[in-house]
Amino acid sequence: MTSAASPHLTGGLNTLVIRGRVDADRAELTPCGELVHGCADVLARTLAELPAGITRVELDMADVHFMDTAGLQFLDVLGDFRRRRSLTVTVTNWNGQPRRILELAGLDTADPLAGPDTTGTATTGTATTGTATTGPALTTSAVAQERAERLHVLQEEVEQLRQAIASRPVIDQARGILMATHGCTSDQAWHILRETSQLSNTKLRDVAAAVTASAEGDGPAPPAELRTALQRAIARRNRG
Repeated sequence: MTSAASPHLTGGLNTLVIRGRVDADRAELTPCGELVHGCADVLARTLAELPAGITRVELDMADVHFMDTAGLQFLDVLGDFRRRRSLTVTVTNWNGQPRRILELAGLDTADPLAGPDTTGTATTGTATTGTATTGPALTTSAVAQERAERLHVLQEEVEQLRQAIASRPVIDQARGILMATHGCTSDQAWHILRETSQLSNTKLRDVAAAVTASAEGDGPAPPAELRTALQRAIARRNRG
């Protein structure tokens, strides 16, 4: 049993595949790829194909390496399915950037379907902040300093994630356009965009937006400097 994202939902990129198997009354699902636009529809199709006798659904998220706000819709679909079918649903093994998104959203990474994480705990080294449990060598001021440092790091990560989430859709669209136009792979399209950004001294998001806009029927052509850089990057790819 396998479900994949449709091209019209993902700009031509197969961003999510859900593999699964059914063992008696238990279904084991393994999503692979990215939780971006269209992922909730892929999940809904997968769940609709499960046998009626299923009483437990287990999702292993270890192979999901990127997630934007569409991932929260993914969880909403799971939650609705669990309520409608009155069965047990677990979503485990979150890691990397998707795990950070759940943390920033205030969800329990061990059970995100349960709602906000109200424990307020965060462990670093020998100290556990939020629970008043510290190692013997830490004083109150040291704990306060650690919390302040963690808050600063978290604020930086929030800003970086916001920028990444805002930029990801247009970059993926530009990659899809380059792949369709020049017959290149996803990785090659990424390198073309990045090299164009470097050659023209233009932000990657702005390069992707110009490529996407120019692909529309009446869309404007990229600025001359950007167009020249893009042509050079494509030529280098063709020579390579």
